[in-house]
Amino acid sequence: MVEEFLIIAMLVAVLMLAGRVIARRLSLPPAIPLVLLGVAASFLPGMSEVIPPPEVILNIFLPLLIYRAAFLSAPRETKEDAVPISVMAFGLTCATAVAVATAVRFAVPQVDWPAALALGAAVAPTDPVSATSVMQRLSAPRRLVTILEGESLVNDAVALTLFGLALTALEGPVSPAEGAVTLLRVVAGGVLYGLVLGWVLARLRARVTDNGAQIVISLLTPFLAYLPAEHFGVSGVLAVVTTGFYLGIRAHGLLPPAARLTGTAFWEVLVFLLESSLFVLLGLEIRHVVAGVAEYPTGALAVVAVVAVAVVVLLRLGWTMAVFPLARWLPGRHLSFDRIGRSERLVMGWAGIRGAITLAIALSIPLQVPHRPLLIFLAMVVVLVTLLGQATTLPRLLRRLRLGESQEEAAEEARARRASTEAALARLDELGAEGEVDERTADVFRQLLELRLDRVRALLDGDGDGEQEGDEGSASTRALREELGRAQREKLDGLYESGRISVEVRRRLTHELDLEHRRRSGPG
Repeated sequence: MVEEFLIIAMLVAVLMLAGRVIARRLSLPPAIPLVLLGVAASFLPGMSEVIPPPEVILNIFLPLLIYRAAFLSAPRETKEDAVPISVMAFGLTCATAVAVATAVRFAVPQVDWPAALALGAAVAPTDPVSATSVMQRLSAPRRLVTILEGESLVNDAVALTLFGLALTALEGPVSPAEGAVTLLRVVAGGVLYGLVLGWVLARLRARVTDNGAQIVISLLTPFLAYLPAEHFGVSGVLAVVTTGFYLGIRAHGLLPPAARLTGTAFWEVLVFLLESSLFVLLGLEIRHVVAGVAEYPTGALAVVAVVAVAVVVLLRLGWTMAVFPLARWLPGRHLSFDRIGRSERLVMGWAGIRGAITLAIALSIPLQVPHRPLLIFLAMVVVLVTLLGQATTLPRLLRRLRLGESQEEAAEEARARRASTEAALARLDELGAEGEVDERTADVFRQLLELRLDRVRALLDGDGDGEQEGDEGSASTRALREELGRAQREKLDGLYESGRISVEVRRRLTHELDLEHRRRSGPG
């Protein structure tokens, strides 16, 4: 039994790697070849036993994926665009869930309301990676990327909260008043628990110096947030989002450079494995899903699938083009909507790609739910159609609307490099004036920093190439490098807090400083 499991696990791993290679060669979203390879592998002996039970998807995959997305969120940008993000994440997600449930109920009256709402909640959230990765690669306007990333983070929590309510309704009738009270308790309890847990873990991680222990704590965090919250009847998803967001905005001051580097590499690999395996699992389950819906007439299946896809796609387009602009009249202080024109709203509408989260929710529908194969089939169709139809055409749309030609981020990054290098020079002068650095060492580092500054200025003028640096030097030299690196990090933090650079630029340049710190100090 163990040997069979290991062989199947190795085969799934090979499929994931092959899918990524094919996607890169053909410039396709990785999900497409992964699903197709999963379908092909489902014909192999023993592969029908690979499908994990729904509770594994719900209790393992979802907390990890949601926590990582929350941890990497952009706090300042999300706050500035809180109104447009909320309009999309709360309003559109709820509208999509209700509209899909209504459409499915109308097309297939045998599906009761709770089951239909469970499907609506599954297909409502957008994928946080597919659209934004395309837009970042093409240098689309940053505010557009920020809104889509913020929406995908929040709508995961909204959709999963709705999904939980639907599962509760499947167990017994729930009145509107009871539903409202339950929703308030679930939401407030999840957020409060997430804040408390985040506060505790932040203080714990600040005292842990071992990189391996830091990774173990980060790996346990989503489960410490999700499982107890679900056990006590509050939203585990909101607890995970709140905890991840709380720790994410404190990561720069909370963790040493080596721990950040190790944690980043670990989570990139883990998320790659989770997302890739979800799409492979979808491919493996397609045969079971198709067999499960064989009792339905083919024509009726086609109609309900077209209706579900149409509701998901057209409602989002209508929302971004017609409803979204009305949010400018909402009370409170928020950024003007004037900078979000029709072209940007069209891209937002077309970027509603569904992916791993939708699959995870759909596959976690309990086995005893009536018409479960039909619900998974419809979710699968929505994911495949949006991946094939929207993810593959989004680059062309961006280019046609001339929204993929901005060089603002590259210039911003160069300006941040210049500012952080100037901060290091200023700190070097302070240390020299205080007598903490001898004149010869100060001159060496001053020349090095001035050379780096010249190269950054050349980049701003459209020229320049890589740079070479000297040897590590003595212990005092390494200490000086660390002090100058600290000054650069503080400068980058100040630039971010003042709104002069984005979270991506700060994260990228801090990562470079962390790499330099590891290279100078050695592993460990």
